[in-house]
Amino acid sequence: MRKTSLALALLGAISSVKAHTSAHEGHIVSAKNGAISPTFDIVHAKVVKNGGSLSFQTEVAADIGEEKPTAVGKLAGSSVYSYVWPTSLNSADIGFDEGKGIVALSVTAHPDFDDTPRYDENKDGNKANDGNEWHSHWVVLTEDKACPAGLKVRDIPEGATPKVPVTWPELPIYIDSPGYEPRFTSTELTVEVPVKDIGFKDDFNFDAVTSVLKVNASVHNPLLCVTVVDDIASGDLSLPGFTK
Repeated sequence: MRKTSLALALLGAISSVKAHTSAHEGHIVSAKNGAISPTFDIVHAKVVKNGGSLSFQTEVAADIGEEKPTAVGKLAGSSVYSYVWPTSLNSADIGFDEGKGIVALSVTAHPDFDDTPRYDENKDGNKANDGNEWHSHWVVLTEDKACPAGLKVRDIPEGATPKVPVTWPELPIYIDSPGYEPRFTSTELTVEVPVKDIGFKDDFNFDAVTSVLKVNASVHNPLLCVTVVDDIASGDLSLPGFTK
């Protein structure tokens, strides 16, 4: 898939999503691709109902989470590596206003800034130096042709006061820092999400993506662009996965 078609593919999938059936009962299985770094080469993704929570899972070919961005020493122009689950959830389900874009759970690492001010991921007593530790976010994505892959985390214009979740990190974008702890094995990443945090919505479609985002060099709209898409579990962002 051409990177410039990413936004159109995902927006189209969100608008037309419906219940899918497959031999894998909601799971997405993807063949290994030797052209992709094994740490970002998705081979399996699922979202499983687990009592009062949902287990979001991505499995890669090898060494998941082993690669992180190189620090550039400042926010402007810095990179964000991401494991992402785009979903058919509504932005209102995660505490924003309704209908603001594509809701995705993401697990990210970025050494040049910290966007989880409530949490001390590296447990050193300082809550403001943990950006390079893998951590979780909800983000709302929207189309922007200024971004290399056609998508950005939705900006909040100066002076605007949209509805935001209580764990919003006070950045001018539609991002939430809920504090869900990512858990890694050698090939698998799992994140537990309480169903109450998404309005008790436990029936939705999803996909899985590995990608790179970048902070605008001018630190301004668009603030955070998707710049590189490493892999898409479905191959076409059709959101074929569904919760089981």
